Amino acid sequence: MVYIHSWQEFQDAAEALYTNSPNNTRYVVKWRSSEGKLILKITDDTTCIKFKTNSSIFLNRFESLNISLMQKMQNQTPRDTATPTAEANVPAETGRASPLPQAPTAVPTQTASSGGIKKKKPKKKK
Repeated sequence: MVYIHSWQEFQDAAEALYTNSPNNTRYVVKWRSSEGKLILKITDDTTCIKFKTNSSIFLNRFESLNISLMQKMQNQTPRDTATPTAEANVPAETGRASPLPQAPTAVPTQTASSGGIKKKKPKKKK
């Protein structure tokens, strides 16, 4: 087991390890609250790489690595987070871009505030 000290090297090695053997790769995340350490480990039974940090700066990077690995595990392509172009928001009749994209409005439905149907009380026998 080798601790890699550079985040970029760890991320590249982790993604390459998963790409080479997706059926045998395991990914483990450990949080030691008493020490305030985050330990990441990825292995395919022949190669094991680890990364250890106690800095909160790596949380965003850790999240992006998790998203990247989960997309690979689900066989998905990365989603494009770019905003749509102004031409996509141009109405045909005016030729001007609308300030906000038009979203369908939801119609509120009425529900019982008591949570259900009231049962009738049985009549008393005389």
